[in-house]
Amino acid sequence: MHSFRVRFAFLLLVFLGPALGAGAQAAEVRANAATAFRTAQVLALAEKVADYQLATMAGGYVPPNTSPDTPDPYGWVQGALFVGLTQLADRSERTGYRQAILARGLANKWELGKRTYHADDHVIGASYLWAARNGAGQAAIAPLRERFDTILAYPPQVDLEHAEYSDPRGVSCAQRWCWSDALFMAPPVWIELAKATGDAKYAEYAKKEFAAVTEYLFDREEHLYYRDSRFFQRRGPDGEKVFWSRGDGWVFAGLARMIPLLPPHDPGRARMETVFKQMAEKLKAIQKSDGYWSPSLLSDPEKSLPESSGTGFFTYGFAWGIKSGLLDRAEFEPTVRKGWTALTRAVHLDGKLGYVQPVSDRPENVSYEDTQFYGVGAFLLAATAVADLNLRP
Repeated sequence: MHSFRVRFAFLLLVFLGPALGAGAQAAEVRANAATAFRTAQVLALAEKVADYQLATMAGGYVPPNTSPDTPDPYGWVQGALFVGLTQLADRSERTGYRQAILARGLANKWELGKRTYHADDHVIGASYLWAARNGAGQAAIAPLRERFDTILAYPPQVDLEHAEYSDPRGVSCAQRWCWSDALFMAPPVWIELAKATGDAKYAEYAKKEFAAVTEYLFDREEHLYYRDSRFFQRRGPDGEKVFWSRGDGWVFAGLARMIPLLPPHDPGRARMETVFKQMAEKLKAIQKSDGYWSPSLLSDPEKSLPESSGTGFFTYGFAWGIKSGLLDRAEFEPTVRKGWTALTRAVHLDGKLGYVQPVSDRPENVSYEDTQFYGVGAFLLAATAVADLNLRP
């Protein structure tokens, strides 16, 4: 791991030296400009946040009190960040973000994490697919394709019931997408690989498994996803069902990533669009007055803390939904404005993104000082989608 950090840091500093100088200038932007909605201003804030995160990574920074997943260059914590970086690279005039993505892939030798079936070890593949389209060529997705071919040859046979981590069985369903986070980590990569290769088998697998987990975890009354089967019977302090903000954020953002990759008349796409619109209606109704969503979505909004990772994914989904035409602009634009304004308040003057709930699988405490790579990924997704709307101040 140490040799990887040295290699990646060297590549990152070589590629990003000029960009980080510009980031220092961005750090001087007046705080009250952060709430602007115009494309240039939104992207400037996105660059400021990205520059801070990339600089800390190049310096070997790991946030305190984090899990062993955090420094893993193949894992989901950083993989979600690189999903956001691909969107910023597509829109920024600065080449440093493109070079950071390529540097990560080269340092990783375009490999996925070691767990063959686990969704968390698939999400980094999204950045490899982007790299293949942006100069790295087919070599960037060869290991990804080999991994997915192995899964198709030996499909998982487990059910979707999720065991407690203290249970001797462990997470019994880890070979399948039996937890809500997985719908961001894996199926968009599968569907994009189908598009990149012209081989529909990858998308067919993703659609089948998405349908199975949606049938299992989607609450037909609340139009929200349980994080996993352990939460079916759990209730909050006021008797409310427990729906985790970031857990549903993973799904909402995952749908926004999957839907445009499928053909317009694909039945699988139609099912995803239906779920997306149902979630959108519910999420709009429970957004807090301060623009954030509660860590536990149905908890008392007056008692809940600000939280930026779930809010980032939701804001991204709403902005994308408006741009794509799935959501009515007049109805949902106020939700985007409130969400984006809340996110800007989470950005420290130096570009650090705060209010990111630490690694977990349920609603927990969060503070202004808490940050994480995946939270920045959510912020970059939100920023780029809001920038695409070019909202008036």
